[in-house]
Amino acid sequence: MTRYDRQMILPDVGTKGQERLQAAHVLVVGAGGLGCPVMQYLAGAGVGVITIVDPDVVEESNLHRQPLYSLADVGESKAYAAAARLHGYNPEVELRALNVALDPSNASELVAQADVIVDAADTFAASYTLSDECYLQGKPLISASALGTSGYLGGFCGGAPSLRAVFPAPTTNSANCASAGVLGPSVGTIGTLQAQMTLAVLLGFSPNPLGRLVTLDLRSFQFGGFSFASAKEPERYTPFISLQDLHQDDMVIELRDICETPQATCERAVRLLPEDLASHNFSNAKRIVLCCKTGLRAWRSAEILHKKGHTNLALIADTRS
Repeated sequence: MTRYDRQMILPDVGTKGQERLQAAHVLVVGAGGLGCPVMQYLAGAGVGVITIVDPDVVEESNLHRQPLYSLADVGESKAYAAAARLHGYNPEVELRALNVALDPSNASELVAQADVIVDAADTFAASYTLSDECYLQGKPLISASALGTSGYLGGFCGGAPSLRAVFPAPTTNSANCASAGVLGPSVGTIGTLQAQMTLAVLLGFSPNPLGRLVTLDLRSFQFGGFSFASAKEPERYTPFISLQDLHQDDMVIELRDICETPQATCERAVRLLPEDLASHNFSNAKRIVLCCKTGLRAWRSAEILHKKGHTNLALIADTRS
């Protein structure tokens, strides 16, 4: 018996399917509650190369929902700890660990190297940055979100509509796992389904899961979903950019006050609170760049400025502080 015999029995896999998996490269962004089961099942299935991108370190509060790690890993880089553990599971898989955040400065290169991209990130700025890049490059994106005991996953881009086509407006809920909580098996179930959807794309399952969104409520055990294959891309959207993408003639707006962040995103940034935007005069601005920590305030502020007629806008999610 070889490692992959049980899955190679399946008509959807077989020898040719296993060869496809071994030749594949999957980029996994986020090594947390979603990323852990994704990486474990992809490594177990024999995916040839897995690149792991995550800037965080393991914390004890992660362990109830991220069983890839142990107490001995607390304080260590998640990406490196995950790669080390996965190598023990399957030394045949090439694991590339990057202890960095996914942002507009590195998204293009990382996406270009992979066949399928898994969005297991915990920031919506990273998710939309990935979606924009995957849509541009025609790469499949398997994106998911989990909170409490519910969540969703879907197959975007790669010939299907993007994340923006399904979720064109900023979320009204800024809750995250730290503030609202999450149950380990719930996020683990959604991450496992992400792994299944990723393998389905790599193996060419029919029907193709791209263009399909699945919803789960694991408190009431209700499952739903719909096809968004015919969803239209938004006519306009405000992109996320990196600090390196700033131009000299940009008007940079820091939306955080000095108490929240003593050091603004850049030295020439003007501090304005979101409630002050509507009354500010932007007549001389060629491009307005809105900055905050997660990008959510920046996105909502861009909506305010769009209503005032400003169209040349960009967003920065400054995660450094």
